[in-house]
Amino acid sequence: MSAEARVEELRRLLERANQLYYVADQPELTDAEYDRLFRELADLEAADPSLASPDSPTQRIGAGPASALAKHPHRRPMLSLDNAFDAAELAAWEDRNARLNADVRGAGYTSEIKIDGAAVSLTYENGKLVVGATRGNGVVGEDVTQNLRTVSDIPLKLKGESVPALVEIRGEVYLPYKNFSKLNAERAESGDPPFANPRNAAAGGLRQLDPADTKRRRLRMFAFAIEVIDGKLELPTQDAVLRQLEAWGFPVEPHHELHPDLAAVQQRIPDLEALLPTLSFQADGVVIKVNRRDLQGGSRAGPSPGSSRPKWR
Repeated sequence: MSAEARVEELRRLLERANQLYYVADQPELTDAEYDRLFRELADLEAADPSLASPDSPTQRIGAGPASALAKHPHRRPMLSLDNAFDAAELAAWEDRNARLNADVRGAGYTSEIKIDGAAVSLTYENGKLVVGATRGNGVVGEDVTQNLRTVSDIPLKLKGESVPALVEIRGEVYLPYKNFSKLNAERAESGDPPFANPRNAAAGGLRQLDPADTKRRRLRMFAFAIEVIDGKLELPTQDAVLRQLEAWGFPVEPHHELHPDLAAVQQRIPDLEALLPTLSFQADGVVIKVNRRDLQGGSRAGPSPGSSRPKWR
């Protein structure tokens, strides 16, 4: 097959995957399979610029919201993750960051299990939940506030006094395997087709027009990021972010760890990979973050989205 024909085939496969994943909530490919196809297409386009096209999936930020739900512009973009498939790619990622700022090598890292669910953003005004939204394309999501209010893990009011006037909490809504099995058993009894996987059921649950339907899915959430919009909050590290989230009343993924350097991360990854299939929820990798937040260029709206957070596959 010629490079041109392969590019066309990859674009067709990826566009279909995007529609099924973002719009229909019926994915056919795993995230890892999608990422490998995406990378092959990006490599072919980079090797021969004449094959590049503005309508290629590589030029998309993500799929846009496509439902009757109201749109919600995120005050700060919800950025995607870079991928690292082996130790060499993870080391190369650190090298790229170190060329921008040599302090990265001594800043430490955190590792967090990547939950395979639906990313959400929660806006709190004076400590009270006012808006909950899906990620959408990272710039504009869908307002699913009433549905998210049915998720018991999400505080309607933040605990404590150190709460900025306006703050966004980022996290992942998911469906534990136990709840997923119960949901599919209930659907079988009523003659409805089963859901393909917990991620599909969680994402679809958030977009129900009746919050009662969302509540019946028994969704859960882990929080992992704080974006202060108005006010001050001293959080110098990602480790401090996770501790602050817990203090406010959010659950955080319990297997997160702090590492002094990338060598320690590399040594720990095999154990974390072995852990994934034993978890009570669907997970699809490990997220590595630079611990010092002032070095997390990718966690802000900057020139290198995702550069501070690769996901190990």
